[in-house]
Amino acid sequence: MAVSANRLELLQIADAVAREKSIDRTIVVTAMEDAIAKAARSRYGAETDVHAEINPKTGELRLARHMLVVDNVENPSNQISVDDAKKRNPAAQVGDTIADTLPPLEYGRIAAQSAKQVIVQKVREAERDRQYQEYKDRIGDIVNGIVKRVEYGNVVVDLGRGEAIVRRDEMLPRETLRNGDRVRAFIYDVRREPRGPQIFLSRTHPQFMAKLFAQEVPEIYDGIVEVKAVARDPGSRAKIAVISRDSSVDPVGACVGMRGSRVQAVVNELQGEKIDIIPWSPDIATFVVNALAPAEVAKVVLDEDRERIEVVVPDAQLSLAIGRRGQNVRLASQLTGWDIDILTEQEESERRQAEFQTRTKMFMEALDLDEVVGQLLASEGFASVEELALVDEKELASIEGFDEDTARELQTRAQEYLAKIEGELDAKRKELGVEDAVKDVPGVTTAMLVKFGENGIKTVEDLAGCATDDLTGWTERKDGETKREPGILDGHDLSREEAEAIVMQARLKAGWITEADLAQPAAAEDEPAEAEAQPA
Repeated sequence: MAVSANRLELLQIADAVAREKSIDRTIVVTAMEDAIAKAARSRYGAETDVHAEINPKTGELRLARHMLVVDNVENPSNQISVDDAKKRNPAAQVGDTIADTLPPLEYGRIAAQSAKQVIVQKVREAERDRQYQEYKDRIGDIVNGIVKRVEYGNVVVDLGRGEAIVRRDEMLPRETLRNGDRVRAFIYDVRREPRGPQIFLSRTHPQFMAKLFAQEVPEIYDGIVEVKAVARDPGSRAKIAVISRDSSVDPVGACVGMRGSRVQAVVNELQGEKIDIIPWSPDIATFVVNALAPAEVAKVVLDEDRERIEVVVPDAQLSLAIGRRGQNVRLASQLTGWDIDILTEQEESERRQAEFQTRTKMFMEALDLDEVVGQLLASEGFASVEELALVDEKELASIEGFDEDTARELQTRAQEYLAKIEGELDAKRKELGVEDAVKDVPGVTTAMLVKFGENGIKTVEDLAGCATDDLTGWTERKDGETKREPGILDGHDLSREEAEAIVMQARLKAGWITEADLAQPAAAEDEPAEAEAQPA
């Protein structure tokens, strides 16, 4: 009777532990078997291969010693000769295992303690694995928990079936959480760590706000309204761009709610963070104008190659457009992904006037023209002598005040000036020691050769060893601020694709790659691309 009670008790313990830790009962039973086997080895010898088996239905415990059948016995504790094995089982062969049933054991205090440690360790590992498997696919979800403890500013949150941590830098500024407080946060990472899976929560992540709106706004949850972008200055101000897939639904109105009830619920959760809800637009100029609200915008000028936009605002709107400590323009830049330069109408007018005067002076000096003709060319939009030399003669003659003879004379002077500059640059290139072979690389101009020489690039091999970022420079955008690292060919209006083509042509000319590699530039540039990505 005592034996059956012990058997029943063993299974009851396994059931209780499995329920408490939310793990499979089989894992607990296996841990018990390992623990009992370890305790038995302390009795029969550490080298003895002892196995324990608990019947999952009756709780009956069986101990057995496994012996490996070998030709020559070296370790009698876990090996048996073929002859002896055949006495027990006539079909036994080398490599088989013979099992000897062992009598039940009475465990001492030390053996029981050792068995308990094994069970605790196995159960803990199973619990960690269960927790990781449960939460690894929930990255991007919002969870609710209760503050368990605060350690050095980091908050440990009890999620019911696991623990998570909100690091100090992922907390809202001036937010204080105490033991027992309920907290809502965003899962942004789940990692396996030596001490168990770590679930990292954030209350400052931009997607936390997007998920909060999805909980408060049924139209977002249903997919009628979509959140396209979010930018936050946690605890202070945020901008969220939304678009509606149904023309009858106003995306901004849906997010604001009746008398602001929906947006107010999100604001309250974020400790009073002010939220600007902005209609998203596929037209970047319109989107930037919306993103700079409440400031009014008079004009925008796009530079698509550099993803930079120049915004002109009325003089009285400048401080509003920039915002306190640059907050408004910084958030608008984060939201749109473009660099934004703010100018007043007066500054833009002064700059345009300065550019006009600079161009006029350039044409006067380069082509030996009087001021009136120089101003006429500048006002017609010509920005360089190269443009003037390449424009169609008829188009130039159609300008008011010009005729065909004037147009021909202007183009002749422009071509002569360019030839003179080309000669001077070529002489300087030779003086710097840049080889003629570099000049033959497709896409390379004489002005580029001078830049190469000034930066120590004198052979085709030197140019082939360059990365794209070496030529174009690179831009790093962090915390809303942009850092620009200039390249060798800065000022040459060279796109990344053009710079990459020059480097690839140099590698082809140097014999580093073949024509077949050139036909697959993405594959050929895999390694350099990784190297270039590191600085940014």
